[in-house]
Amino acid sequence: MHIRDLPYSDPGDPDVRSGPRFLIWLGRNQIRGQLKSLLWGLLHQCSIAGYPLAVGLAVQAVVDRSGSRLALAGALTALLGVLTAASDAMVHRSAVTNWITAAARVQQLLARKTAELGALLTRRVAAGEVVAVSTGDVEKIGWFVEALSRFLAAATILVVVSVGLLLYLPSLGILVAIAMPFLALSVLPLLPRATRRADVQREKGGKATELASDTVAGLRVLRGIGGEQLFLDRYRRASQEVRKAAVHSARMWSLISAVQVLLPGALLLALVIHGAALARDGVIEVGQLVTVYSAVTLMLFPLRNVEEIAQAYSFSRPSAERAVRVLSLRRTAREATATAVPSGDLYDPATGLLAPEGLFTAVVCGDPDEAGRLAERLGGHAQPDADAPEPPSVLLGGVPLDDLEPAAARTAVLVQDKDPVLLSGTLRELLDVPSSGRVEPEAALTAAQCDDVLAALAQASPDPDCEPLDTRITERGRSLSGGQRQRLALARSLLTDPETLVLDEPTSAVDSHTEARVAAGVKALRTDRTTVAFSSSPLLLDLADRVALVDGGTVVAVGTHRELLRSEKRYRAVVARDTDDEMAPAAAPERHEGIGTDQEVEERA
Repeated sequence: MHIRDLPYSDPGDPDVRSGPRFLIWLGRNQIRGQLKSLLWGLLHQCSIAGYPLAVGLAVQAVVDRSGSRLALAGALTALLGVLTAASDAMVHRSAVTNWITAAARVQQLLARKTAELGALLTRRVAAGEVVAVSTGDVEKIGWFVEALSRFLAAATILVVVSVGLLLYLPSLGILVAIAMPFLALSVLPLLPRATRRADVQREKGGKATELASDTVAGLRVLRGIGGEQLFLDRYRRASQEVRKAAVHSARMWSLISAVQVLLPGALLLALVIHGAALARDGVIEVGQLVTVYSAVTLMLFPLRNVEEIAQAYSFSRPSAERAVRVLSLRRTAREATATAVPSGDLYDPATGLLAPEGLFTAVVCGDPDEAGRLAERLGGHAQPDADAPEPPSVLLGGVPLDDLEPAAARTAVLVQDKDPVLLSGTLRELLDVPSSGRVEPEAALTAAQCDDVLAALAQASPDPDCEPLDTRITERGRSLSGGQRQRLALARSLLTDPETLVLDEPTSAVDSHTEARVAAGVKALRTDRTTVAFSSSPLLLDLADRVALVDGGTVVAVGTHRELLRSEKRYRAVVARDTDDEMAPAAAPERHEGIGTDQEVEERA
């Protein structure tokens, strides 16, 4: 796999049983890249390991006053230099490729899971944790995958050089062969404590990130109530806790680094003292001592890879655990297998709500939260109650939505939240969404009453000749009013033209005159398509083909807007804001919050 081939056409089906299993799965999918990096790493390490031999030959040639052997040593040194430079570049290239491709695979898996779960993701996992997984954790997982091949190459060369020294000069090689395993494993007793401290640091960092993201999301509200300083103080305290945890963790890693320097230094000291004594007694030659000393010195660099892989694993394991928590989430407990897009009536067995095919159905709920949950259920994104059995799936044309693959479910039913999100870019890019092709962008914008939005965008554009569709929208549409953002999002949903469109309070941020035109435009454009709108606005309800009243999680009345006004007290309580006293039979007709009597409501609706 090359970086130019990214993204993957299919990132695969990950093993989400545990964090280590996920890392093993990633390694298996990177096997070719790992082998390539391992081979280049071995060549690089062998090239470095050859320098002591060349140095030893050169020193002994000088002692023996042999010019030919000195020239041979010089040629060998030059060859090793070329191999070291070339292999170093290639091992770095292959290792970084492994890092980037592994991180890209994880990011694609997370993006796919985010698209599958939709709004349910942040209901099941904290927003701060999602941010941490998709940014810092992806980098740490990629680091472990990248460091693994270099560690294997380093471990191999440590074994090869130790065996080579044992055969080359047993009197000193046996000391090196005994000491090397001890040096490589000396950090293991310190790793559990270092890992625990790193886990505490990451936990506190995740909480600080979550606090920051929640604060930014609610910044306007905080400014309105004067709560900025309160949350700023809370974030400062959280930030200081992260700093203290990071310092606490760094001390342990500093100790591990010190051990990796101290013990090899002690080995070198013992080697010099013992080797000098042997050379003085004539047991070994000076060149042999220089060769062994140089080899052991260079072996300290592969030993560093042991510390690196330990550190990389200790950081990547909890990161992989967090990634697994996200990747293991599912829309429902049922396995989705169907790919064909069904059509027909939309029916929710849990509430009894029926949206006949091709009709405009309005749903009235006294509780806005209940309306949001029901809208999610209709789109196949229900949030099951942990203390209750999973409710039955919503049916579309008799086919359970839970049986559909996410792509098929999204094609069949599209849910627009009451707070839709607009990404930055041009208006043309905003409307560049998968669609049936039946609705043109201009028709969708007209139905959503976006003429004034287009005019405002054109006026704000620095280029007076720029087309409205080519004007840029800031992140989340912050330069637009709430009503303008809502109508642009509605136009995008109308352009998609799904078989069934579910709208949660699509006109809550516009005035009554615009609301009436938007409702009429939506009904006209969605002719012969199934549309479900959650609203309590009489202007929208009167245009619906049928209206369903949901109370206590169950449909309690169905009819037209005018029929329900006459016959259903609970309906009037939500739509006309009637009180219990006003609903009493003996009470005189009164006006209710500018709406009027029941007769006036009917006439005006």
